[in-house]
Amino acid sequence: MFSYRLDQYPNRNVVAHWLLLGFNAGCINAGGFLATGRFVTHVTGFATMFGADLLHGHVAASFSLLSVPLFFLLGAMIAGLLTDRPLHRKHAPRYDYVMALCAACLVLAALAGEFEQFGRFGQNFRLRETYFLLALLCLASGLQNGAITSSSGSSVRTTHLTGLTTDLGLGLARLLTFRPSDKRFRQETRADLLRAGTICAFVAGSAAGAGLFLSLHYRGFLLPAAISAYAAWHGRRLKHVPHHEEAVVP
Repeated sequence: MFSYRLDQYPNRNVVAHWLLLGFNAGCINAGGFLATGRFVTHVTGFATMFGADLLHGHVAASFSLLSVPLFFLLGAMIAGLLTDRPLHRKHAPRYDYVMALCAACLVLAALAGEFEQFGRFGQNFRLRETYFLLALLCLASGLQNGAITSSSGSSVRTTHLTGLTTDLGLGLARLLTFRPSDKRFRQETRADLLRAGTICAFVAGSAAGAGLFLSLHYRGFLLPAAISAYAAWHGRRLKHVPHHEEAVVP
């Protein structure tokens, strides 16, 4: 889960875990949207909503909304401090800590929602009541994305599709450039299949999450929390290696 790079021959277990976290991100994003009317695993939409609110004269609300993506940034920063920084210092990365924090954010979102701290599910889109929920979900998304990006040498991302789709488009163009007998053609083919698989996993997680959250409401966040907890357990088994070496899982 925390040891793959696109220039390596894919290990089936690692790829399956990567797709699982793509599914997880899609599920979180669906829950965030159905609960608050806003997507949470990527920050692009917040800039658009900031501009729209500012145009309508909602200055305080617009700047409050613009601050929400900072929690995604905070999550990525925490992930970097617990994984990327130790790796560069030849110390053991703590992917387990990062994903455990992610799971804790999602459990807290589920519990607080059940105790009506965010209003009725899907019927309260006011920022004042949903701000804490948005912050928790963005923080969880930033933690997951930071852990995967760090562990893969910036070759894998799971919480948003914009960059991944761009990489896929560039990869498909490279396939038209390289000869099938070229080693780079085979490497790019594997990479493009994995990118396409991650996109499909995210979409599948979004679809499954929509059904889950419409049925269970805030309790639906317990599923991505369980997946994150599993990732934390798996991260605890990872042995430390420098960035340029292959990670080993016993």
